[in-house]
Amino acid sequence: MFSKILIANRGEIACRVIRTAKRMGIATVAVYSDADARAPHVLMADEAVRLGPAPAAESYLKAELIIAACKATGAEAVHPGYGFLSERASFATALAEAGIAFIGPPPHAIAAMGDKIESKKLAKAAGVNVVPGFLGEIADTDHAVTIAGGIGYPVMMKASAGGGGKGMRLAWSETDVREGFEATRREGLASFGDDRVFIEKFIEQPRHIEIQLLGDQHGTILYLHERECSIQRRHQKVVEEAPSPFVSPEMRKRMGEQAVALARAVGYFSAGTVELIVSGSDTTGEGFYFLEMNTRLQVEHPVTEEITGLDLVEQMIRVAAGEPLGFTQGEVKLDGWAVETRVYAEDPYRGFLPSTGRLVRYQPPLPVWGGAGGGSVPTSDGGSPTPARLAPSRPSPEGEGVRVRVDDGVVEGGEVSMFYDPMIAKLVTWGPTRIEAIDAQVEALDAFEIDGIGDNIDFLSALMQHPRFRSGEITTGFIAEEYPDGFVGAPASEELLEDLAAIAGLVAASHETRAALIDGQLGGPVYPEGDYVVRVASAAGAGLGVDEFAVAVEPYDGGLLVSVDGEEEIDLIADYVPGQRLLVADLDGRRRIVRIAREGRGWRFQTLGARHHVEVMAPYVADLTQHMIAKVAPDMSRFLLAPMPGLLTKLEVKAGDKVEAGQPVAVIEAMKMENILRAPKTTTVKATPVAAGQSLAVDDIIVEFD
Repeated sequence: MFSKILIANRGEIACRVIRTAKRMGIATVAVYSDADARAPHVLMADEAVRLGPAPAAESYLKAELIIAACKATGAEAVHPGYGFLSERASFATALAEAGIAFIGPPPHAIAAMGDKIESKKLAKAAGVNVVPGFLGEIADTDHAVTIAGGIGYPVMMKASAGGGGKGMRLAWSETDVREGFEATRREGLASFGDDRVFIEKFIEQPRHIEIQLLGDQHGTILYLHERECSIQRRHQKVVEEAPSPFVSPEMRKRMGEQAVALARAVGYFSAGTVELIVSGSDTTGEGFYFLEMNTRLQVEHPVTEEITGLDLVEQMIRVAAGEPLGFTQGEVKLDGWAVETRVYAEDPYRGFLPSTGRLVRYQPPLPVWGGAGGGSVPTSDGGSPTPARLAPSRPSPEGEGVRVRVDDGVVEGGEVSMFYDPMIAKLVTWGPTRIEAIDAQVEALDAFEIDGIGDNIDFLSALMQHPRFRSGEITTGFIAEEYPDGFVGAPASEELLEDLAAIAGLVAASHETRAALIDGQLGGPVYPEGDYVVRVASAAGAGLGVDEFAVAVEPYDGGLLVSVDGEEEIDLIADYVPGQRLLVADLDGRRRIVRIAREGRGWRFQTLGARHHVEVMAPYVADLTQHMIAKVAPDMSRFLLAPMPGLLTKLEVKAGDKVEAGQPVAVIEAMKMENILRAPKTTTVKATPVAAGQSLAVDDIIVEFD
């Protein structure tokens, strides 16, 4: 076994590998760029080596720097994680030549299967069913248009060396190909150092299902069941689960055996994944097609670990050290159900625009239980001691045997950089059944606190609650089909709105009680009470209406009695002190977990996948508000504003140019993705205050129109 390994990666996967290595008694070496000098993976490792500046091309993608770090520290092996150099055959070869073990497959297998074009050719030659497409060299955009027309629209353009949803574009027409082909090339070159692109038929109503493989150097290759990865946005996976609600035991066996045969054909060992596209309308169990093989660990590997009880990182390390697998195919268990959601630095309320900046607050849900890869161990919010009869200040997941796991690589006070992937953390829940695992996700997401940057927690919670998702009737088009006009928050029931009004009464009364104590108007601690008018409105968008409630709060038996609109009183049990950010409340047996933050004169309540702006007033104040003059927002329709921080890579117009509505006028690169900005209407360009190559902040003016 190795005594020291180097992790050639960053973020949550670097932390993930370090945890397992430490448990195995193996010393670890981290590498970092200037942007990651104080990152958690650097602090967790036994040693750390600086690689270079923040851009990946100048640090994490430089194989020679990784090898030099191994030699300087005496690391005997390298775990590449995923992304960066993980699927570079040249990197694995260079390590072998330097006498350093690669914790992954052999170079010839990476070359054969890691390249999406070559892997499809190999699969086709081996008799594996593949999606119709063109696997040859594509000269330019005109050639791409000809090929796409021959295949028949819609088609998918993919970077040959791509992965993680990067370098992929769906084209429904010639216009889409002309707009997207060169951008796909550039993304492939920028992220993977390879600008080759292939085009294949896009199968409508598809499901994305993948088979996890694990092999040793002694000829054993096993499949560890499947993962359902159909919930995607812009071809980036958002939710993964294992097993799939669509796959039958017979279909699982056929998929697994075919994946093993394909891997055996190239002498594969270590962990790897065969990705399949499956027709959702197929009832025979035969309608699956080979997409690609990822010759590395997948981002979503924790759900496989949760249902099999295996630590895939440990298995990879043992295989690289020459050990045989210690179990057979028949001993691979399938226990319960696991769901993973990817918590991203993006704002779903603003079209999922990337968000960068400092994590002013980062508190994952508590507790974090078990899991092969472990996870962060968040700290308490420091609230006051919990009185008898009051709910805990931070929640535990409900359900018999439910587990929660957080894989992350960030800490409170850290920064989410524009240079790397926007993923903050992976939230994994396990339950005896699919619905129990999903319900655990909803509770854990409610308890996940992030401030300082945008996050997609509300969106993930809305997905978990969506009836179609819960039924398992999903395809890769789920998000586009169910949220065609964007995301404005999960719908709230009347019961939830009434409960939020009751909680708002508690919050307001608690603040008033504290103010009275500070002013000396009260002689000692008392329970809050008061009569209020509470207005609850979605903070997500106009037109959703405002619900108004009359709320009365009074103490009762160590808790509170709250009436809403004069209805039967609610027994509200909660532990709340002014300034508390997370409230766990019991309202007549209904459990509510609400994140609370000041917002203007009121509060922002976040729960069950939506943000609500809550205002609490004395009845006489509420009567007077009808006379207030509404403030009119300034007209910004003449300006094209930067929707996110990033680099302006292209500016297509200049002053005096006439533009048509929808015409591309600028391109911003952020978090390894290109974002095309279009003219909002047919008009003339008045001015362009910025130039290509300039860094932009949110709401910087890019173009001014007449």
